[in-house]
Amino acid sequence: MDLSNKKVLIAYFSHAGENYVNGAMKRLEIGNSKVAAEMISEITGGELFFIDTQYKYPDNHMEKINIAKKELEENARPELTQKVPDMENYDYIFLCYPNWWGTCPMAVFTFLEEYDLTGKTIVPLCTHEGSGLSNSVKDIAKVSPKSIVTKGLAVQGGKVSSSKNTISNWIQTL
Repeated sequence: MDLSNKKVLIAYFSHAGENYVNGAMKRLEIGNSKVAAEMISEITGGELFFIDTQYKYPDNHMEKINIAKKELEENARPELTQKVPDMENYDYIFLCYPNWWGTCPMAVFTFLEEYDLTGKTIVPLCTHEGSGLSNSVKDIAKVSPKSIVTKGLAVQGGKVSSSKNTISNWIQTL
């Protein structure tokens, strides 16, 4: 992927605190999707944007995923705290998110639906603990039908901190 003369945004939804990692509960200071987003920023020189919700998800992992399941069942669109002020200037949007119930967290769909992304290239990266990309890339394409959605990359959350070469190689193949 040639990103020279292109403006790149790395939008990410990530959750620190208690997470399921490598088969056990673990407290993360930085969420796995944020780690991946920061790597993409280092590789591409793109600008980071945190997809943050007005509602703060609980630190407890089981409470958090139960809320995520309810949001999915209701096709909810959680309100975000901020918007990208100059989205029209970006050519590529790397989208980093955890796999929650087989797709993106609903806040990611809120983010995508808030902008006219016609002609923009969306590059999905999903962190997970065994579910891979699931339906997330297909679901991103559904809510962004006028965008170009590339092949996504699934990175196991427990291995994300050692995945910079994998992420870099994936970007080169796009």
